[in-house]
Amino acid sequence: MSDTRFMQRSLMLAKKGLGYTYPNPLVGCVIVHEDRVIAEGWHKKAGENHAEREAILKVKDSTLLLNSTLYVNLEPCDHHGKTPPCTDLILEKKIPRVIIGCLDQNKKVLGKGLKRLQEGGCEVKIGVLDYECQSLNCRFFSFHQKKRPYVILKWAESNDGFIAPNESHKEYWLTDPMSKQLVHQWRSQEQAIMIGVQTALNDNPKLNTRLWKGNNPIAVVIDPQQRLSKYIGNLNLKSNEFITIRDLDKRSENNPLAAREILDQLSEKKLQSVIIEGGTKTLQHFIDANLWDEARIFITKAKLKSGLKGPNINRSLIHNSTKINEDILITLYRD
Repeated sequence: MSDTRFMQRSLMLAKKGLGYTYPNPLVGCVIVHEDRVIAEGWHKKAGENHAEREAILKVKDSTLLLNSTLYVNLEPCDHHGKTPPCTDLILEKKIPRVIIGCLDQNKKVLGKGLKRLQEGGCEVKIGVLDYECQSLNCRFFSFHQKKRPYVILKWAESNDGFIAPNESHKEYWLTDPMSKQLVHQWRSQEQAIMIGVQTALNDNPKLNTRLWKGNNPIAVVIDPQQRLSKYIGNLNLKSNEFITIRDLDKRSENNPLAAREILDQLSEKKLQSVIIEGGTKTLQHFIDANLWDEARIFITKAKLKSGLKGPNINRSLIHNSTKINEDILITLYRD
């Protein structure tokens, strides 16, 4: 029971780094001596101390480490990157027990940290809250296992299933202000945000995190016909870091294979996650291609009676439903 409790704490700490650690995973660490936490740490940013190192260095009386247990949600690294291997410090400090949530899927690490600790004399236990630990690093794992970014679909629709009225409305919002702020928080957690070129031209969105403190994602516009170039001087996107997807190997952007090509291009740019915010055509394209992982849909109280219909997705995949003031947020997972 204690193992579960301390691993849950490691996960809570790790989550604090969401949006800041790319290209590194989210990692939290708890060091326990005689059932009492003596140090904690989490990875805050690529290039800075890993969670294990941060926690270990906080222990003022290093003799306590000789009879302590280190909990970490992801396998400690055993290679030199921007920082030294965590396994070196764990063995140097003679920490006798290490509890690991799940193995790292990066080939530079996978199984090597575990083996090094075992060969160094550590008692190692792995698999505590394995599912939760893998889920937390779904972006990192998708990039290394599926060779593509983790794909989040997001849209808002009226109570009767429309995402926009027939008439053109500037700054037309279906969602509650609190929902809008939540979306900006989500943006700060992902590496990229993607829309189709028609949405860029029609809505002229900013695609930033102006309602939340955090990093702006890289804006991505699917623009195979290069329609955006002649309007770029008037677009809000010009103030952001953004890229366009142009070359789709002469395939139609409606071809299901195009979705894979788009994700391949994002992978080549080392992007581990993307949140797709529209329009309907773009969202439906990824749904039909079965290349999405999570969908976040706001159901609002508004009734439009007519307009642009929202994407068609299998609602039986619903994972949870949350009320946000006047809105209902439903979350679906493909797997």
